[in-house]
Amino acid sequence: MAGGRPSICPTLLYTDAKAAVRQLTEAFGFTELAVYEGEDGSVEHAELAQGNGVVMLGTKGRGGAFDTAMKDAGPAGIYVVVDDVDGHHQRAVEHGAEILMPPTDQDYGSRDYMARDLEGNIWSFGTYAPEIKA
Repeated sequence: MAGGRPSICPTLLYTDAKAAVRQLTEAFGFTELAVYEGEDGSVEHAELAQGNGVVMLGTKGRGGAFDTAMKDAGPAGIYVVVDDVDGHHQRAVEHGAEILMPPTDQDYGSRDYMARDLEGNIWSFGTYAPEIKA
C-alpha cells in the first residue's frame, strides 16, 4: 500500500476468519496490516491491504450490530486492481484457490480472472481501474 487512508473498505465476516486471512495473504497476495484476536482465538478484526485498498474482516457470530446485520447476508463480490493478472492468477492456483474464470481479455480492455474464496465470496482481479475525475 502506498500510504494514506482508503476511502472505501469492503468488510466481510467469515466462519473461519483465520483461514480467510491465510488464503487472502498466501493465495491472493494481500498484505496483513493488523489482526486482533479475542481470548477464544477468533478474529475480532483484521485489515488486509492490496494496492491502495483495504479489506476488513472478522469472525461470524461474535455479536454486535454489524454481525447481526450480516447474519443472513450472502457472499460478496469484490474487484481488485492488479498489474500482473497472469502472475497473480498463477499464485492463486499454486495455493489451491478455486478459479471460476481463468485470465481473460475483456471487450472493454481489461484482463481479469475470477476466484471463489473458502466461504463463497467472489474475488475478481484485473487491470481495469475506474478513474475518479476531479
